[in-house]
Amino acid sequence: MRQASNTLHRLDHVFAAVDHGSLRQAARALRVRESSVSRNIVAIEQVLNMQLFDRDVHGVRLTEAGRAWTDRVRVHYEGLQDALAGGDDGNQDARTIRIGLCAQTGRAFVARLVERFHHLHPDVNVAIEDIGHEQCLAAIRRRRLDIVFAHGLQNTASCRSEIFAHERLFVLLPRRHPLADRLAVSWQDLAGTSLLVSTPSQGDLTLLEHLAANGGPIPQICRASETTVILKVQLGHGVTLAGEGFARAVAIESAVWKPMQGQDSSRSIQAMWLDSNPKRALLRLLGTARNMASPKPLEPVDGRLKPGYRSPIRHD
Repeated sequence: MRQASNTLHRLDHVFAAVDHGSLRQAARALRVRESSVSRNIVAIEQVLNMQLFDRDVHGVRLTEAGRAWTDRVRVHYEGLQDALAGGDDGNQDARTIRIGLCAQTGRAFVARLVERFHHLHPDVNVAIEDIGHEQCLAAIRRRRLDIVFAHGLQNTASCRSEIFAHERLFVLLPRRHPLADRLAVSWQDLAGTSLLVSTPSQGDLTLLEHLAANGGPIPQICRASETTVILKVQLGHGVTLAGEGFARAVAIESAVWKPMQGQDSSRSIQAMWLDSNPKRALLRLLGTARNMASPKPLEPVDGRLKPGYRSPIRHD
């Protein structure tokens, strides 16, 4: 029994490295040391007498033999994890959809989606919780969550992702900031400004670093809650971003929200789920999301809205 437990523990590390493409990111997601991830992967490779990963300064990637092996093993690994976690909770679980939310974009869309879904399927319960970007894949694979809405998710083995809409970005500025009276703000307007971000995806971080290199704001990773990030903005320590829905719904004392304009001024509203999830309720939720036609985000011209634009955010 102990040997089987050790093997499962090592497989946790192998598949975390597969999903994240980095030992460091895998360790962060598992909340262990990077050396522990490396040691457990080597142990599996020694048992198999096979090299699973190629390693370089950019991270890890599966060898051809490693990809064939992980594709074959993964379905059994996930089934066992689900069984050990008591994944079959009977009919009650089948009537509950568990949704994860990551970051401040897409929340208005999810709120409208849940409202419409509840109207169409009142017999299905919906549970919503926040989740860090680094925990998304593990939560979906272990069926702790049925679907996660985030930005920058990538298709992986046994999981699917889909973009349902886009949402305009807003920047939160201290009320005394020189840009506080602008109708809209561009990345160039924020040149040299500290842009406070918490737990960004790798895609977001790459984009922000590119913008900084081209005269935009300087990203500053804050290992803090969103509430603390907002407090830092209020104190004049930098600015931060959120989606239009959050910005229009949440007023911040001594700070002001301004819409972003120009290229890269919106974020996709994207979801990821396990392809093998058997819940009919999940398929119905996906169908409802696909039917919610949403126009592309506004591109302002000289700080003004284009004629005929209808915001995807409903204001009651």
